[in-house]
Amino acid sequence: MFAAVFISPKVTPIYQTSVFTFEDLNALEAYFEQPGQSYMYSRNGNPNTDELAEDVNQLERGQGAVATSSGMSAILTALLVYCQAGDHVLSAEEVYGGSAALLSQELTRMGVQITFVPMAEMYSFEAQIQPNTKVMLVETISNPKMTVLDIAKVAQVCQAKDVKLVVDNTFASPVITRPLELGADMVIHSVTKYLSGHSDVTAGVVIAKEATDAQRAKQIVVAWGLTLSPFESWLAARGLKTLKLRMRQHSENALVLATYLQQHPKVGEVFYPGLPDHPQHEMAATQGNGQFGGMLSFRITDDVETVNRFLRGLTHMPFAPSLAGVVSSISYPKGTSHRALTPEQRENLGITIGLIRLSVGIEEPEELIADLEKALAAI
Repeated sequence: MFAAVFISPKVTPIYQTSVFTFEDLNALEAYFEQPGQSYMYSRNGNPNTDELAEDVNQLERGQGAVATSSGMSAILTALLVYCQAGDHVLSAEEVYGGSAALLSQELTRMGVQITFVPMAEMYSFEAQIQPNTKVMLVETISNPKMTVLDIAKVAQVCQAKDVKLVVDNTFASPVITRPLELGADMVIHSVTKYLSGHSDVTAGVVIAKEATDAQRAKQIVVAWGLTLSPFESWLAARGLKTLKLRMRQHSENALVLATYLQQHPKVGEVFYPGLPDHPQHEMAATQGNGQFGGMLSFRITDDVETVNRFLRGLTHMPFAPSLAGVVSSISYPKGTSHRALTPEQRENLGITIGLIRLSVGIEEPEELIADLEKALAAI
């Protein structure tokens, strides 16, 4: 009979369990006296979830992170770390529609005051700060118009006024920008997007500059039940292994497609920071280490049937309300990501009928151009 030989696995196994066992009461007490040394219940912690959080923490160079059940729960967690009923939150006006809805429709019900700052005032918003202002929420690259914020510049204003800066770094990823190094206090990601990268995970993550803020985020996730499952944590951690390679290809392809679209007679405007005429091109090149990401948007005629003909003309790119997968996809901000906004809000942001968002994948760019050419020919 052969003796059992235990070999350390190269890849972390999936700990698909809701609960862990203890040998006796001494082991139970050790769990509470020595946090992080063992596990009890997967809502409180799981090896797969912790691995994902630590991997992203290393990429963002933070002092602690916690994985969450979605990008939205990551945003909620980050805000709850810094504010409570009676406090005031600032947010860039041009943010993901779900973030805007969370702020204006849900946090206001909890007694939190919200003010949206126009993009033109993002470096001079001192007048918007109140005595009870606790936090400013911004995006590194905004959704859907691809406005790039100078994070260090925003951080200077926040630090001078003792306001915490939370940055949604989903569109950039830590490969392109690391906001904590530029003065942010907390970074969040929808792991669903670039970090996981294969459109098969729903997850989020919160990364903090200070260990105490990371600990508080962990408490919120556990208490509110915002924990990520072991299997999705495992999938996301696997996706992270190719993040740098994927981001390079996403960026290269997006620049090729943005250049093509900018020259097309049926396209009115193209929004991509990699284009030389983008308003923040030079700053984005410096802040993004020469990469500009895989997201762009463009405008065709403001007519519903024209948009429908374009969408139906695509063969390779699915019309899907998400982004950042290895397969390119098209989204429609007016009807999906920013649907919850009022018509007036969408008009102020330039989110019109003809605005289309393109998540550029890692396919051969010639294939993508051929698909766009066919769809544009149909309008």
